[in-house]
Amino acid sequence: MQPAVIVHGGAGAVPEAEFVKRREVLELSREAAWKILTGGGTAVDAVVAAVRVLEDSPLFNAGLGSALNRDGEVEMDAVVMDGRTRAFGGVAAVRDVCNPVLLAREVMNSEHVLLACEGASRFARERGIPPCGPRSLVTGRQLERWRNARRRASGDKAGTVGAVARDGAGRLAAATSTGGMVDQRPGRIGDTPLVGAGNYAEDGLGAASGTGWGEYFMRSLATYRAVSALARRLPEEALQEALDAVAALGGSGGMILVDAAGNTWWGYNTAALCVAWRDPAGEGSACRR
Repeated sequence: MQPAVIVHGGAGAVPEAEFVKRREVLELSREAAWKILTGGGTAVDAVVAAVRVLEDSPLFNAGLGSALNRDGEVEMDAVVMDGRTRAFGGVAAVRDVCNPVLLAREVMNSEHVLLACEGASRFARERGIPPCGPRSLVTGRQLERWRNARRRASGDKAGTVGAVARDGAGRLAAATSTGGMVDQRPGRIGDTPLVGAGNYAEDGLGAASGTGWGEYFMRSLATYRAVSALARRLPEEALQEALDAVAALGGSGGMILVDAAGNTWWGYNTAALCVAWRDPAGEGSACRR
């Protein structure tokens, strides 16, 4: 089997002036995953590597550059899921880890599936993940978004990064990471670390990562809905079915998808979405309004 991967940098009001830079970073993310996939690595390793690249870029709402909550602080969520075993690991409301996706991977290899707040931070230290100062994750961009939100001058709240992949053995995986919503209440946990809402993978069907207004992705079980629909629909139809379910509840967002055959697809009902992909049909990247 030939591998496949698609990554996204979040749906929402993406400044058109940043399209080129965002595509460049997304392509780096895609290639980080592709190197692992073509080197015989697993889909899980690939999606973690891809998301880590995006967490390290200040252009995206994950890791460095995460959104600020109502108190002006960073609280991050992340998840990794293995489609073969259905194992997953998630972290929520983490403040002092530079790459939450790495911590989520460690949780997946533990006796638990979801850790939050201080407990997640303590677990990170136990697993050898060094702390980073919460203020080091705050960028000028997010500080301005937060100030605008406090003044109710901006409706731009959401943003997430994610990756889905199929490896040469046909295994599927998905990983998603976010800084949450601008000006969210402290302690708010979104759809990202909740399997079936913002992230899902199941061998034989597909893998999906979502981005958008998390409460609606949770209520519609958006990524589980999309992957389940692959049993009877084409990837583009399955993805649209999930986004329609989000919209029917009043929400909006975007999603990337890979099926068991290695077909990739993406869609959105927001202002824009930026993606990069590589699959048996070719490769590319795009930022579209």
